Amino acid sequence: MNKRQLVLKTLLVLLLSFLFWGYSFPQDVTIKSLKAYSGKETDLPVLSGGQSLSIEFDVQSDYEPFLTVIFRFCDRNWKPTNNIFLLNQGGYTAYDLEFYTLPATVTDARYHIKGAFPDADGFVSFPFSGKWSYYITDSQDTSKVYANGKFFVVFNDVNLNTTIKNALLEDETFFPTDLAKVFNITSVLNLPEEFFPGYVDHLEIIENHKIEYPVIVDRNFNTNRRQYYWDGNRNFTFTARDIRPGNEYRQTDLRNFNKFGQREAKAQFDGLEYSRFFKQGREDLNGGFILTKFQDDYATYIDVTFSIRPPNSGFKNVYLVGSFNDWQVLPEYKMNDDYGVFKKTITLKRGIYDYQYVTADVVNNSLKNIDWYSLEGNGYETVNQYYLFLYYKDPNFGGYDRIIGYQKILNRSKWKN
Repeated sequence: MNKRQLVLKTLLVLLLSFLFWGYSFPQDVTIKSLKAYSGKETDLPVLSGGQSLSIEFDVQSDYEPFLTVIFRFCDRNWKPTNNIFLLNQGGYTAYDLEFYTLPATVTDARYHIKGAFPDADGFVSFPFSGKWSYYITDSQDTSKVYANGKFFVVFNDVNLNTTIKNALLEDETFFPTDLAKVFNITSVLNLPEEFFPGYVDHLEIIENHKIEYPVIVDRNFNTNRRQYYWDGNRNFTFTARDIRPGNEYRQTDLRNFNKFGQREAKAQFDGLEYSRFFKQGREDLNGGFILTKFQDDYATYIDVTFSIRPPNSGFKNVYLVGSFNDWQVLPEYKMNDDYGVFKKTITLKRGIYDYQYVTADVVNNSLKNIDWYSLEGNGYETVNQYYLFLYYKDPNFGGYDRIIGYQKILNRSKWKN
């Protein structure tokens, strides 16, 4: 064996050893800044009319991870189905993801990964209209789920004619009286001949990005605030009379490196925040967020401290909620009470984020009586997006929750100061 052959053999052994090491010894993989969208990146991910779903995120790991994205069709409660007819065999796994190495200035993540689905190679398809979940997993062991998210696929077979108007709740007394202000949303439809009226199930309304807190108008439960009407033929009406408008979200913009140049920063440059109950907020992203482009040298992570002083000592449990935690009120986002100033520090990638402060009671280790309005206000001037989904109990394929109608509306066409 000559010297050249010996060198090539040595390099081959080293390469195989590296690959074996990577596959044989698990590494810690952390997913950060996960984002899924279709069309406008700040909107709720709803695939309609042949649109694709874009998923991208940063990864912190010692070396390039081998990742897979698995897609599962779900029921109305986001539970993945085990129905063999709905498993989408051969069309639920994404292998070919785009990998990028982040700039050396980014110390909290090493790689950026993205993909668009359905993909050009045909490995992923979404043949059913309804709720879907995706799971980012280890490619060798898909039981290792590093992160997950939700989205909608819609085949819009039924036209929804929806109106929204200002109203007041009159079935109880509110103080302050602004809490009585609501939007009255009514959706009218005529069911096409190919659908059976008895299988029309419910209307779901999602405000901005609050997937976990939908407004449901169910055909089986009529109340003063949620009403369903069927004329016995093919005309249906769904009405929700209790949707509070809230306020424009608070917003932190961390993109300016000259303004937020240190590793630690305050969510607001001026520091402390206060109640906005009687103060209308500025235009927001309707619950979305925009990240600094991953190729940017300043697309770094910083520790951001949020601080609010409520108007009195009656607030015991204040939670930070926003686009960075999918608008979920979670125990780990409870703010620390520092002599009447509530604080919470979280790590965020540079960008713009909508957020707000929420109060809640802890009852038997669960969060109850979630209040979105006491610290934020409630006014008709607020601009919200509302996503309406009409569900149908389709008996085909063993039965599943199918979305047959979809509409996105704004309560106002233009935001004004």
